[in-house]
Amino acid sequence: MVKIAQFSVEAWMDKYENNCKYNIAETCCASISIDQLRELSEDKGRDVFQTSKALTYGAIRGSDALRDNLARLYSARSGKTLPKENIITTNGAIQANYLLAYSLVGPGDHVICHYPTYQSLYEVPKQLGAEVSLWKAQPENKWAPSIDELKSLIKPNTKMIVINNPHNPTGAVLGKSFLQQVIDVASEHKIIIHSDEVYRPIFHGITPMDAEFPPSIVSMGYDRAIATGSMSKAYSLAGIRVGWIASRDSDIINEIAEARHYTLISVSTLDEQVAAFALDPNTIHSLLARNISLAKTNMELMEKFVWKNDDACEWVKPVAGTMAFVRFHRDGKAVDSVDFCEKLLEKTGVMFVPGSECFGEEFKGYVRIGYVNHTEGVKEGLDKATQFVRRNLGDVKLAE
Repeated sequence: MVKIAQFSVEAWMDKYENNCKYNIAETCCASISIDQLRELSEDKGRDVFQTSKALTYGAIRGSDALRDNLARLYSARSGKTLPKENIITTNGAIQANYLLAYSLVGPGDHVICHYPTYQSLYEVPKQLGAEVSLWKAQPENKWAPSIDELKSLIKPNTKMIVINNPHNPTGAVLGKSFLQQVIDVASEHKIIIHSDEVYRPIFHGITPMDAEFPPSIVSMGYDRAIATGSMSKAYSLAGIRVGWIASRDSDIINEIAEARHYTLISVSTLDEQVAAFALDPNTIHSLLARNISLAKTNMELMEKFVWKNDDACEWVKPVAGTMAFVRFHRDGKAVDSVDFCEKLLEKTGVMFVPGSECFGEEFKGYVRIGYVNHTEGVKEGLDKATQFVRRNLGDVKLAE
Protein backbone atom coordinates (compact mmCIF):
# COMPACT_ATOMS: atom_id res chain seq x y z
CA MET A 1 0.00 0.00 0.00
CA VAL A 2 1.34 3.44 -0.97
CA LYS A 3 1.74 5.85 1.95
CA ILE A 4 -0.10 9.07 1.16
CA ALA A 5 1.80 12.18 2.21
CA GLN A 6 -0.22 14.85 4.01
CA PHE A 7 -1.43 17.50 1.54
CA SER A 8 -0.10 20.30 3.70
CA VAL A 9 -1.71 23.39 2.19
CA GLU A 10 -5.15 21.78 1.96
CA ALA A 11 -4.81 20.44 5.52
CA TRP A 12 -3.98 23.96 6.70
CA MET A 13 -6.96 25.45 4.85
CA ASP A 14 -9.25 22.73 6.15
CA LYS A 15 -8.12 23.38 9.72
CA TYR A 16 -8.37 27.15 9.79
CA GLU A 17 -10.30 28.76 6.93
CA ASN A 18 -13.73 28.44 8.53
CA ASN A 19 -12.47 29.86 11.83
CA CYS A 20 -10.84 33.09 10.66
CA LYS A 21 -12.18 36.61 10.28
CA TYR A 22 -9.93 37.69 7.42
CA ASN A 23 -9.14 34.90 4.98
CA ILE A 24 -6.17 36.23 3.03
CA ALA A 25 -4.95 32.73 2.49
CA GLU A 26 -7.59 32.11 -0.19
CA THR A 27 -6.20 32.25 -3.74
CA CYS A 28 -9.41 32.43 -5.75
CA CYS A 29 -10.36 35.79 -7.22
CA ALA A 30 -13.25 36.96 -5.02
CA SER A 31 -16.01 34.44 -5.64
CA ILE A 32 -19.28 35.43 -7.25
CA SER A 33 -22.86 34.18 -7.20
CA ILE A 34 -25.00 33.04 -10.11
CA ASP A 35 -26.88 36.35 -9.89
CA GLN A 36 -23.62 38.31 -10.09
CA LEU A 37 -22.46 36.20 -13.02
CA ARG A 38 -25.70 36.94 -14.85
CA GLU A 39 -25.23 40.67 -14.21
CA LEU A 40 -21.75 40.53 -15.76
CA SER A 41 -23.15 39.16 -19.02
CA GLU A 42 -23.96 41.53 -21.87
CA ASP A 43 -26.84 39.24 -22.84
CA LYS A 44 -29.28 39.99 -20.02
CA GLY A 45 -32.03 37.86 -21.53
CA ARG A 46 -30.06 34.63 -21.49
CA ASP A 47 -30.52 32.06 -18.73
CA VAL A 48 -27.51 30.51 -17.01
CA PHE A 49 -29.30 27.16 -16.69
CA GLN A 50 -31.53 25.30 -19.12
CA THR A 51 -34.02 24.30 -16.44
CA SER A 52 -36.16 22.24 -18.80
CA LYS A 53 -33.25 20.02 -19.79
CA ALA A 54 -33.20 16.51 -18.29
CA LEU A 55 -30.38 15.91 -15.84
CA THR A 56 -28.63 13.07 -17.63
CA TYR A 57 -24.91 12.32 -17.45
CA GLY A 58 -24.50 14.70 -20.37
CA ALA A 59 -21.63 14.60 -22.86
CA ILE A 60 -19.00 12.27 -21.44
CA ARG A 61 -15.95 14.32 -22.45
CA GLY A 62 -17.63 17.66 -21.70
CA SER A 63 -20.41 19.73 -23.19
CA ASP A 64 -19.98 21.15 -26.67
CA ALA A 65 -20.81 24.66 -25.44
CA LEU A 66 -18.10 24.60 -22.79
CA ARG A 67 -15.44 22.97 -24.94
CA ASP A 68 -16.21 25.33 -27.83
CA ASN A 69 -15.57 28.30 -25.56
CA LEU A 70 -12.36 26.77 -24.22
CA ALA A 71 -11.16 25.94 -27.73
CA ARG A 72 -11.75 29.55 -28.74
CA LEU A 73 -9.62 30.78 -25.84
CA TYR A 74 -6.73 28.45 -26.66
CA SER A 75 -6.95 29.28 -30.37
CA ALA A 76 -6.85 33.07 -29.87
CA ARG A 77 -3.53 34.68 -30.86
CA SER A 78 -1.97 31.26 -31.53
CA GLY A 79 -2.57 31.25 -35.28
CA LYS A 80 -3.67 27.63 -35.05
CA THR A 81 -7.10 26.37 -34.07
CA LEU A 82 -7.37 23.94 -31.18
CA PRO A 83 -10.32 21.59 -31.86
CA LYS A 84 -12.76 21.11 -29.01
CA GLU A 85 -12.12 17.37 -29.34
CA ASN A 86 -8.67 18.06 -27.88
CA ILE A 87 -10.18 19.22 -24.58
CA ILE A 88 -11.78 17.11 -21.87
CA THR A 89 -13.44 18.41 -18.71
CA THR A 90 -12.83 17.29 -15.14
CA ASN A 91 -13.99 18.02 -11.59
CA GLY A 92 -11.66 20.95 -11.02
CA ALA A 93 -8.00 21.30 -11.93
CA ILE A 94 -6.96 19.11 -9.00
CA GLN A 95 -8.63 16.15 -10.72
CA ALA A 96 -7.24 17.24 -14.08
CA ASN A 97 -3.72 17.15 -12.66
CA TYR A 98 -4.28 13.83 -10.92
CA LEU A 99 -5.84 12.23 -13.98
CA LEU A 100 -3.03 13.44 -16.22
CA ALA A 101 -0.38 11.88 -13.97
CA TYR A 102 -2.45 8.71 -13.44
CA SER A 103 -2.73 8.29 -17.21
CA LEU A 104 0.80 9.10 -18.30
CA VAL A 105 3.39 8.31 -15.59
CA GLY A 106 4.21 5.32 -13.42
CA PRO A 107 7.02 3.10 -12.11
CA GLY A 108 10.21 3.47 -14.14
CA ASP A 109 9.36 7.03 -15.25
CA HIS A 110 11.14 10.20 -14.19
CA VAL A 111 9.29 13.50 -13.69
CA ILE A 112 10.86 16.95 -13.29
CA CYS A 113 8.67 19.42 -11.39
CA HIS A 114 8.92 23.19 -11.06
CA TYR A 115 9.31 23.99 -7.33
CA PRO A 116 7.99 25.35 -5.01
CA THR A 117 4.49 24.68 -6.23
CA TYR A 118 1.16 23.10 -5.42
CA GLN A 119 2.08 19.88 -3.68
CA SER A 120 0.00 17.47 -5.75
CA LEU A 121 2.00 18.30 -8.88
CA TYR A 122 5.00 16.38 -7.52
CA GLU A 123 3.46 14.15 -4.84
CA VAL A 124 1.00 12.40 -7.15
CA PRO A 125 3.71 11.21 -9.59
CA LYS A 126 5.65 9.95 -6.55
CA GLN A 127 2.60 8.04 -5.31
CA LEU A 128 2.25 6.49 -8.77
CA GLY A 129 5.78 5.11 -8.55
CA ALA A 130 7.66 7.68 -10.63
CA GLU A 131 10.97 9.21 -9.58
CA VAL A 132 10.60 12.98 -9.12
CA SER A 133 13.29 15.67 -9.33
CA LEU A 134 12.49 19.17 -8.06
CA TRP A 135 13.46 21.99 -10.42
CA LYS A 136 13.98 24.77 -7.92
CA ALA A 137 13.13 28.42 -8.51
CA GLN A 138 15.09 31.09 -6.64
CA PRO A 139 13.96 34.52 -5.40
CA GLU A 140 17.27 35.99 -6.59
CA ASN A 141 16.15 35.14 -10.13
CA LYS A 142 12.61 36.55 -9.72
CA TRP A 143 11.45 33.03 -8.84
CA ALA A 144 12.47 31.61 -12.20
CA PRO A 145 14.35 28.29 -12.27
CA SER A 146 17.48 27.75 -14.34
CA ILE A 147 17.40 26.23 -17.83
CA ASP A 148 20.90 24.88 -17.29
CA GLU A 149 19.66 23.09 -14.17
CA LEU A 150 16.74 21.69 -16.15
CA LYS A 151 19.17 20.24 -18.68
CA SER A 152 21.21 18.70 -15.87
CA LEU A 153 18.10 17.00 -14.43
CA ILE A 154 17.19 15.20 -17.68
CA LYS A 155 17.57 11.41 -17.55
CA PRO A 156 17.04 8.72 -20.20
CA ASN A 157 13.69 7.88 -18.58
CA THR A 158 12.44 11.46 -18.12
CA LYS A 159 8.80 11.32 -19.16
CA MET A 160 7.40 14.69 -18.14
CA ILE A 161 8.34 18.24 -17.14
CA VAL A 162 5.75 19.93 -14.92
CA ILE A 163 5.52 23.72 -14.69
CA ASN A 164 3.09 26.07 -12.97
CA ASN A 165 2.50 29.32 -14.85
CA PRO A 166 1.47 31.78 -13.39
CA HIS A 167 3.24 30.44 -10.35
CA ASN A 168 1.78 29.40 -7.00
CA PRO A 169 2.92 30.55 -4.41
CA THR A 170 4.99 33.48 -5.75
CA GLY A 171 2.89 35.13 -8.47
CA ALA A 172 5.87 34.96 -10.83
CA VAL A 173 5.60 34.26 -14.55
CA LEU A 174 7.71 32.14 -16.88
CA GLY A 175 7.98 34.38 -19.93
CA LYS A 176 7.62 33.48 -23.59
CA SER A 177 11.33 33.04 -24.36
CA PHE A 178 11.81 30.97 -21.21
CA LEU A 179 8.92 28.70 -22.21
CA GLN A 180 10.49 28.30 -25.65
CA GLN A 181 13.72 27.15 -24.01
CA VAL A 182 11.77 24.59 -21.98
CA ILE A 183 10.14 23.38 -25.20
CA ASP A 184 13.53 23.16 -26.90
CA VAL A 185 14.83 20.94 -24.09
CA ALA A 186 11.69 18.81 -24.04
CA SER A 187 11.49 18.36 -27.81
CA GLU A 188 15.10 17.18 -28.00
CA HIS A 189 14.19 14.29 -25.71
CA LYS A 190 10.49 13.91 -26.72
CA ILE A 191 9.38 14.78 -23.19
CA ILE A 192 5.80 15.75 -22.34
CA ILE A 193 5.33 19.23 -20.83
CA HIS A 194 2.48 19.67 -18.37
CA SER A 195 1.67 23.30 -17.56
CA ASP A 196 -0.74 23.93 -14.69
CA GLU A 197 -2.33 27.23 -15.76
CA VAL A 198 -5.10 27.64 -13.18
CA TYR A 199 -4.15 31.28 -12.49
CA ARG A 200 -4.18 32.18 -16.17
CA PRO A 201 -5.15 34.81 -17.40
CA ILE A 202 -4.84 36.96 -14.26
CA PHE A 203 -1.90 39.05 -15.47
CA HIS A 204 -1.68 42.41 -13.69
CA GLY A 205 2.01 43.32 -13.93
CA ILE A 206 2.56 42.29 -17.54
CA THR A 207 0.39 42.90 -20.61
CA PRO A 208 -0.13 41.10 -23.94
CA MET A 209 1.87 43.91 -25.55
CA ASP A 210 5.02 42.88 -23.65
CA ALA A 211 7.44 40.76 -25.68
CA GLU A 212 7.74 38.26 -22.82
CA PHE A 213 4.00 37.87 -22.22
CA PRO A 214 3.51 34.09 -21.85
CA PRO A 215 1.16 32.26 -24.20
CA SER A 216 -0.50 29.10 -22.96
CA ILE A 217 1.86 26.16 -23.41
CA VAL A 218 -0.55 24.60 -25.93
CA SER A 219 -0.28 27.71 -28.12
CA MET A 220 3.47 27.44 -28.69
CA GLY A 221 3.61 24.80 -31.41
CA TYR A 222 4.79 21.82 -29.34
CA ASP A 223 2.34 18.95 -29.71
CA ARG A 224 3.49 17.08 -26.59
CA ALA A 225 2.37 19.96 -24.37
CA ILE A 226 -0.62 19.74 -22.04
CA ALA A 227 -2.37 22.56 -20.19
CA THR A 228 -4.70 22.17 -17.24
CA GLY A 229 -7.08 24.88 -16.11
CA SER A 230 -10.02 25.60 -13.87
CA MET A 231 -12.98 27.88 -13.23
CA SER A 232 -11.92 28.25 -9.59
CA LYS A 233 -9.12 30.82 -9.49
CA ALA A 234 -9.19 33.25 -12.41
CA TYR A 235 -12.94 32.95 -12.99
CA SER A 236 -14.21 33.18 -9.38
CA LEU A 237 -16.33 30.02 -9.59
CA ALA A 238 -14.68 27.43 -7.35
CA GLY A 239 -18.09 26.17 -6.26
CA ILE A 240 -18.95 24.62 -9.61
CA ARG A 241 -15.89 22.31 -9.63
CA VAL A 242 -15.06 22.51 -13.33
CA GLY A 243 -11.56 22.01 -14.71
CA TRP A 244 -10.09 20.76 -17.98
CA ILE A 245 -7.18 19.23 -19.84
CA ALA A 246 -6.11 20.52 -23.26
CA SER A 247 -3.46 19.27 -25.69
CA ARG A 248 -2.83 19.36 -29.43
CA ASP A 249 -1.77 15.70 -29.28
CA SER A 250 -4.95 13.67 -29.85
CA ASP A 251 -3.23 10.47 -28.75
CA ILE A 252 -2.47 12.02 -25.35
CA ILE A 253 -6.05 13.24 -24.97
CA ASN A 254 -7.45 9.84 -25.93
CA GLU A 255 -5.13 8.05 -23.49
CA ILE A 256 -6.28 10.35 -20.68
CA ALA A 257 -9.91 9.90 -21.73
CA GLU A 258 -9.57 6.12 -21.44
CA ALA A 259 -8.17 6.41 -17.92
CA ARG A 260 -10.85 8.98 -17.08
CA HIS A 261 -13.57 6.31 -17.43
CA TYR A 262 -12.22 4.73 -14.23
CA THR A 263 -12.38 7.92 -12.19
CA LEU A 264 -15.16 10.05 -13.65
CA ILE A 265 -18.08 9.40 -15.98
CA SER A 266 -18.86 13.04 -16.62
CA VAL A 267 -18.83 16.45 -14.99
CA SER A 268 -22.12 17.79 -13.62
CA THR A 269 -24.21 19.16 -16.49
CA LEU A 270 -25.35 22.02 -14.25
CA ASP A 271 -21.77 22.96 -13.43
CA GLU A 272 -20.80 22.84 -17.10
CA GLN A 273 -23.71 25.13 -18.02
CA VAL A 274 -22.47 27.72 -15.53
CA ALA A 275 -18.90 27.40 -16.83
CA ALA A 276 -20.04 27.72 -20.45
CA PHE A 277 -22.04 30.84 -19.57
CA ALA A 278 -19.03 32.38 -17.81
CA LEU A 279 -16.66 31.69 -20.73
CA ASP A 280 -19.12 32.83 -23.38
CA PRO A 281 -17.98 35.94 -25.31
CA ASN A 282 -20.92 37.85 -23.80
CA THR A 283 -19.59 37.29 -20.26
CA ILE A 284 -15.89 36.47 -20.11
CA HIS A 285 -14.54 39.93 -20.89
CA SER A 286 -16.51 41.58 -18.08
CA LEU A 287 -15.64 38.78 -15.66
CA LEU A 288 -11.91 38.98 -16.34
CA ALA A 289 -11.93 42.78 -16.34
CA ARG A 290 -13.50 42.66 -12.88
CA ASN A 291 -10.89 40.22 -11.56
CA ILE A 292 -7.83 41.87 -13.12
CA SER A 293 -9.02 45.25 -11.82
CA LEU A 294 -9.43 43.70 -8.37
CA ALA A 295 -5.90 42.26 -8.58
CA LYS A 296 -4.41 45.64 -9.55
CA THR A 297 -6.28 47.51 -6.83
CA ASN A 298 -5.34 45.04 -4.13
CA MET A 299 -1.74 44.84 -5.32
CA GLU A 300 -1.44 48.47 -4.27
CA LEU A 301 -2.55 47.41 -0.78
CA MET A 302 0.07 44.65 -0.78
CA GLU A 303 2.80 47.08 -1.83
CA LYS A 304 1.85 49.44 0.99
CA PHE A 305 1.83 46.53 3.44
CA VAL A 306 5.36 45.46 2.46
CA TRP A 307 6.57 49.06 2.49
CA LYS A 308 5.14 49.68 5.99
CA ASN A 309 6.84 46.53 7.26
CA ASP A 310 10.03 46.67 5.22
CA ASP A 311 12.17 46.23 8.34
CA ALA A 312 10.48 42.87 8.97
CA CYS A 313 9.62 41.45 5.54
CA GLU A 314 10.76 41.16 1.93
CA TRP A 315 9.32 39.84 -1.32
CA VAL A 316 9.61 39.59 -5.08
CA LYS A 317 6.61 41.58 -6.29
CA PRO A 318 4.13 39.31 -8.13
CA VAL A 319 3.17 40.07 -11.73
CA ALA A 320 0.32 37.57 -12.12
CA GLY A 321 -2.05 35.31 -10.28
CA THR A 322 -3.59 36.03 -6.91
CA MET A 323 -0.89 35.51 -4.28
CA ALA A 324 2.40 36.79 -2.92
CA PHE A 325 5.19 34.89 -1.17
CA VAL A 326 6.51 37.15 1.60
CA ARG A 327 9.45 36.38 3.91
CA PHE A 328 9.22 37.65 7.50
CA HIS A 329 12.32 38.00 9.66
CA ARG A 330 13.52 39.51 12.92
CA ASP A 331 16.94 41.12 12.93
CA GLY A 332 17.62 39.37 9.65
CA LYS A 333 16.73 35.90 10.97
CA ALA A 334 13.72 34.11 9.48
CA VAL A 335 10.78 33.64 11.80
CA ASP A 336 9.07 30.29 12.26
CA SER A 337 6.33 30.70 9.66
CA VAL A 338 3.94 28.24 11.35
CA ASP A 339 4.25 30.02 14.71
CA PHE A 340 3.87 33.37 12.92
CA CYS A 341 0.66 32.28 11.16
CA GLU A 342 -0.84 30.64 14.23
CA LYS A 343 -0.18 33.64 16.48
CA LEU A 344 -1.40 36.04 13.78
CA LEU A 345 -4.66 34.12 13.48
CA GLU A 346 -5.11 33.86 17.24
CA LYS A 347 -4.56 37.57 17.92
CA THR A 348 -6.13 39.19 14.84
CA GLY A 349 -8.30 36.64 13.00
CA VAL A 350 -6.08 37.05 9.91
CA MET A 351 -5.21 33.86 8.04
CA PHE A 352 -2.03 33.41 6.01
CA VAL A 353 -0.44 30.15 4.79
CA PRO A 354 2.98 29.19 6.25
CA GLY A 355 5.51 28.54 3.51
CA SER A 356 7.72 26.15 5.49
CA GLU A 357 4.73 23.95 6.30
CA CYS A 358 2.94 24.04 2.97
CA PHE A 359 5.59 24.56 0.28
CA GLY A 360 8.81 23.09 1.65
CA GLU A 361 10.79 23.25 4.86
CA GLU A 362 13.50 25.33 3.19
CA PHE A 363 11.08 28.27 2.89
CA LYS A 364 11.70 29.46 6.42
CA GLY A 365 9.93 32.69 7.29
CA TYR A 366 7.81 32.66 4.13
CA VAL A 367 4.04 33.05 4.13
CA ARG A 368 1.64 32.98 1.19
CA ILE A 369 -0.84 35.83 1.09
CA GLY A 370 -3.88 35.69 -1.21
CA TYR A 371 -4.81 39.27 -2.02
CA VAL A 372 -7.40 39.11 -4.84
CA ASN A 373 -10.37 38.91 -2.53
CA HIS A 374 -12.86 41.67 -1.71
CA THR A 375 -10.82 44.85 -1.29
CA GLU A 376 -12.33 45.94 2.03
CA GLY A 377 -11.53 42.60 3.67
CA VAL A 378 -8.00 42.52 2.26
CA LYS A 379 -7.32 46.08 3.47
CA GLU A 380 -8.65 45.38 6.97
CA GLY A 381 -6.77 42.09 7.18
CA LEU A 382 -3.47 43.62 6.06
CA ASP A 383 -3.91 46.50 8.52
CA LYS A 384 -4.45 43.97 11.31
CA ALA A 385 -1.36 42.07 10.15
CA THR A 386 0.69 45.29 10.26
CA GLN A 387 -0.42 45.88 13.84
CA PHE A 388 0.61 42.32 14.69
CA VAL A 389 4.05 42.72 13.10
CA ARG A 390 4.67 45.94 15.04
CA ARG A 391 3.38 44.70 18.38
CA ASN A 392 3.87 40.96 18.43
CA LEU A 393 6.64 39.93 16.04
CA GLY A 394 9.00 39.73 19.00
CA ASP A 395 6.83 36.96 20.45
CA VAL A 396 7.17 34.77 17.35
CA LYS A 397 9.76 32.01 17.46
CA LEU A 398 12.69 32.15 15.08
CA ALA A 399 13.06 29.37 12.54
CA GLU A 400 15.43 26.58 13.54
